[in-house]
Amino acid sequence: MYKVLVFGITENPGGVESFLLSYYRKIDRTKIQFDFLCNTHARVAYEDELKALGGKVIHIAMRSKEPLKYRWELSDFMKEHATEYQAVWVNVCSLANIDYLKAAKKYGIPKRIIHSHNSQNMDNQFRKILHKINRGKINTYATDFWACSNDAAEWFYNDELLSKVVIINNAIDLSRVAFSEEKRDYIRKQYHVEEKFVVGNVGRLHFQKNQMFALKIMQHLVKKIPSAVLMLVGQGEDEQKLKKRAEELHIESNIIFTGVQSDIGGYLSAFDLFLFPSKFEGLGIAGLEAQVNGLPVISSYGVIPEELKLTDNFHFKKLEDGAESWAEAIADYSHQLNRTDPETVEKCFTKAGFNIDIEVRRLEKLFMEKE
Repeated sequence: MYKVLVFGITENPGGVESFLLSYYRKIDRTKIQFDFLCNTHARVAYEDELKALGGKVIHIAMRSKEPLKYRWELSDFMKEHATEYQAVWVNVCSLANIDYLKAAKKYGIPKRIIHSHNSQNMDNQFRKILHKINRGKINTYATDFWACSNDAAEWFYNDELLSKVVIINNAIDLSRVAFSEEKRDYIRKQYHVEEKFVVGNVGRLHFQKNQMFALKIMQHLVKKIPSAVLMLVGQGEDEQKLKKRAEELHIESNIIFTGVQSDIGGYLSAFDLFLFPSKFEGLGIAGLEAQVNGLPVISSYGVIPEELKLTDNFHFKKLEDGAESWAEAIADYSHQLNRTDPETVEKCFTKAGFNIDIEVRRLEKLFMEKE
């Protein structure tokens, strides 16, 4: 059995967590097994399913809250268990912390993979400085360099490493987020929006995802489409700020905060249009899932990688055009909304390398190959 120690699962069911779970569900677990090292003693996203699939979930203290305990628990675990693993796979959005790779090298895990999932700094200035410092050190500790997109690779790695980078597509299990008329009716009835024009966004409530801009868009959109509502699926540190801002804009009755939801396919089915105004993305799994569901998507141009566009229903728009211009574009799209049919979705995603059933075989080979 080839065993991989995976870092990247947190308490929040975000894009990285969804990516890892998608591959873990599909990988040949008779040959390759994942265990998950988590930087928290709290329950993490999808913990029950990770265990049901055969993975161990190892909790250690959070570095930011208990730094000494964190170092002791990380070292203690690696000292005792590192020899059980053929690879460590570190999935992060920043190089501010490379302790897991350092410990993996010290205690003898032969294949040490660093995987970039973002294309800009989303942390404070101190962590930004740490990221820049560790860019110059990462070659000392990692043996393999992966990224979710070319943009994510260029931000993470120095020029001399770029030739070594392997792009791992954020492939999707098409069936899990496919459109469902039944789920659409159920969720729209649950939130009393059966006759509404539902604009949706899925993601952490965080400045990166730019939901504040989405609220400004809604301020203008409700003047054009009075029945419009914005459904925000997720949780995060900006939640209270967003609720307060909605009240200030007098659109609180047009904004629905659903919190974290497990059935993303169901919520996507309930939407009429997917709003994706992020300030930056490594790639953007939410945008991929929306396209699988067939949804029209309007996404920020120049900051979200262009390779995210896989169907003709995906539209780019510049953030600097302003909220009113975005609202006008959405109002225009509302007159010609059609979901992409499943056959076209499967063809586009398979051709572009985003069909999990195909891509998981490639991942298996990457794990098993020698350095």
